[in-house]
Amino acid sequence: MKKGLHASNYRLVVFKDLNNGSTFLTRSTAETSETIKVDGKEYPLVNVHISSSSHPFYTGEERIVDIEGRVDKFKARAAAGEAARSKRASKALKENKRSLKTKETSKK
Repeated sequence: MKKGLHASNYRLVVFKDLNNGSTFLTRSTAETSETIKVDGKEYPLVNVHISSSSHPFYTGEERIVDIEGRVDKFKARAAAGEAARSKRASKALKENKRSLKTKETSKK
């Protein structure tokens, strides 16, 4: 195995999830200037926005995080398309009834 391939500055580090406040103590080489006390000992602190304790894949919770409103725009387009489809269907049904009436009156 090659010498000096792996990092040598592994140490215990606390990762804190900013969504739910959960913390994980693990070994890492992540650089940080913040510290936190856990069980009476002080460790370097790395803040993360999402971790396995808050990620929907691991929690099974379905959340939609949509800042730009893409989901709302999609739902609005889908509703408008459905309304147009039903309007066309009702118009076709009325025309069908009208053509059937004219056929019946022409037969008499």
